[in-house]
Amino acid sequence: MTATALLLRGARLPEGQVRDVLIEDGRVSAVAPAGQLPSVREEMDLSGFILLPAPAEPHAHLDKALTWDLAGAPPCDLPGAVAAWHGYAEQVTEEDVLVRARRALDELVANGATAVRTHADILPGPDPLRGLRALLRLREELSERVALQIAVLHIEAPDEVLDEALELGADLLGGCPHLSDDPQAAVARVLTIAERHGVGVDLHADEHLRPDPKDLLLLAQAVRERGFAHGATAGHCVGLGGLDPAEATRIAKEAAASGIGVVALPLTNLYLQGRDTPARTPRGLTAVRALLDAGVPLAGGGDNIRDPFNPVGRADPLETAGLLVVAGHLTLPEAVHAVTTGARTVLGLPVAGPYEGAIADLLAVRADSLSGAVGASYPDRIVFKGGRAVSRTTVIREAL
Repeated sequence: MTATALLLRGARLPEGQVRDVLIEDGRVSAVAPAGQLPSVREEMDLSGFILLPAPAEPHAHLDKALTWDLAGAPPCDLPGAVAAWHGYAEQVTEEDVLVRARRALDELVANGATAVRTHADILPGPDPLRGLRALLRLREELSERVALQIAVLHIEAPDEVLDEALELGADLLGGCPHLSDDPQAAVARVLTIAERHGVGVDLHADEHLRPDPKDLLLLAQAVRERGFAHGATAGHCVGLGGLDPAEATRIAKEAAASGIGVVALPLTNLYLQGRDTPARTPRGLTAVRALLDAGVPLAGGGDNIRDPFNPVGRADPLETAGLLVVAGHLTLPEAVHAVTTGARTVLGLPVAGPYEGAIADLLAVRADSLSGAVGASYPDRIVFKGGRAVSRTTVIREAL
């Protein structure tokens, strides 16, 4: 038994069994029926808690977080949100981003996320990488509590700015092909720059409800034709959800064949999309069932946290799971998988959870079932990263 051993007693696993879970050196070394594992120096009683793989947030915008009141309420659609953010971004400083992003990241960790991928805008003005520098500082500051990946988000930034961003330490290159006059050329450019730096790509894809979504298919074809080997992710993909099921399935199979991960973002897309079609409003949600059935790695993300793109958002992956159940018609296990193991898969992270050999990134929620954990979204939670408790939330409720 190692000196770093921790024994979690009496936890309920997602499948329903009550088990003791032994953690050694950051990994789960044994799982056994309650009472069968010998005592160790450090133990924690998790009776009354369900023990899940720790969620990962696969698509955040920490540089924008918590600016809804600061930027002014936009007209509640995507162009209005973009305009409101661009107007506010003129005055954003590195310290401003650092303070707001730290607060949002603290919320995500408290709710269970031990890994987060955030996009970082190329900001207007003479210092376009000030937001990225703040997030790089935050990545280092909070590295023992959360693994932070940073994707550079741009539309038409010069190559030299993107090169500098990746040289500073950004992990991936992003983009928005659907906002380009030539989406195919935009996809090719992103992949070319990413190949030059040996990094993956994470694109905002088909974030619209027009009947001609192209980005996901263009990315799938380009990745396969180039043999792009650094990993590719497509977020949003809401246009896919409005297609004929056969066509959505065809594109989903193309994505699966290219090894692309897709991130569904129901919270912001259900808020922003479809407002220009008030009768029989189409919904802003990608074709999650077609993607799953095609074998595409599917993650569920929260996207915006109370910024011009969405005034709500609790920075809670279990909220995202609930939306995937009610709006995407996933089962509870499928929805939880999308925000935990599925999200970690898309982020290129090793398997975590209360299973032998897995990384001991765990979330304990005071609930007796998945429906209690997701449906009620109980706030009493303990978050473990590498077998070490990094956050605990305890709520006292009194009926008076």
